Amino acid sequence: MNTRPMSATGHHWWEAERRRTTAVQQGLAAVSWVFLLIGVMGFVPLFTTGFSGIAFAGPDTTAELFGVFTVSVLTNLIHLGFGVLGLLMSWIARLSRRTLLGGGVFFGLLGLYGVVVSMAGGGGFLPSTWAISLLHLVLGIVMIVLGVVLHRRLPRESEARGEGDFGETGRGAAR
Repeated sequence: MNTRPMSATGHHWWEAERRRTTAVQQGLAAVSWVFLLIGVMGFVPLFTTGFSGIAFAGPDTTAELFGVFTVSVLTNLIHLGFGVLGLLMSWIARLSRRTLLGGGVFFGLLGLYGVVVSMAGGGGFLPSTWAISLLHLVLGIVMIVLGVVLHRRLPRESEARGEGDFGETGRGAAR
């Protein structure tokens, strides 16, 4: 039985304790859902042409997401892994920023790796075409920009901890 009374405005005490998300957390969650979706679609023949020729890793794969982006089992697992990691890290604002920045650097380097491997004539442990390399570079840059821009919109530390006036009383949240 709940022994804590409702506030003067009729709201339950836990409404002051509700989870507040910041812009950087929402940004990471959105990016993570995109990566999860891309990772799943890479395993679905409806979205992946040449699916019967998908390789675990390397340039020998013939599978292409939407007929444009060469994918392998490893690239799909990388996308799924980052999606799951990003959703977990999106629960904490500071980790959200670091995950966006770190993921941006990782995918940017992955894009650069693809460009270098493509220019060298193929090979490597990941399929690398200009399309997938450019996509990884763009995703990396977008993630870094989101990490920098959205981080500036973090609430004050006291607001992030859930302390402050939530409108139900003039004295702030009771803990």
